[in-house]
Amino acid sequence: MRRDEVIRPDGKPGSYAVITVKYGVCVVPIDENGIVHLTQEFHYAVGRVTLEGVSGGIEVGHDAEETAYRELEEELGIRASRLQSLGTIDPFTGSVVSPTALFVATGLTFGISSPETTEQITHIQMSIDEAIAAVIDGRITHAPTCIILLRLGLSRLNLFGNSPPMHRE
Repeated sequence: MRRDEVIRPDGKPGSYAVITVKYGVCVVPIDENGIVHLTQEFHYAVGRVTLEGVSGGIEVGHDAEETAYRELEEELGIRASRLQSLGTIDPFTGSVVSPTALFVATGLTFGISSPETTEQITHIQMSIDEAIAAVIDGRITHAPTCIILLRLGLSRLNLFGNSPPMHRE
């Protein structure tokens, strides 16, 4: 966390606090039957159980793609043969720096999960249509997951051709 002394848009002095957290990934695996595989877990910060894609922080010396593969296997026991990048989002632009790389995983094989000892994750499966409905009705509130699922839904409507527009980094 840092505190910057600034000149505000109105010309007066002020201060601004900026919090930087570990950069992260969010990946939604989807199998050949159109079933998405999500996590369900209690998250202390929001004080409730949430439904979301596989998410995690990028460790120093690692990149987003290898983190996505690792988190998939750890949290749900899923190996993917392919990751499609949907770019990077900034979930909090007001005072938190926390870029999150978004992925869709396909070519899935299933094994045994090995979550961290601090995680109690339940593997939830639902159709892509059910998942999109869960975003719309507020059951899924995790912003990166919402963006992935809505982009998948839009790409199925062919609004963007065969896939949603990709952010080039």
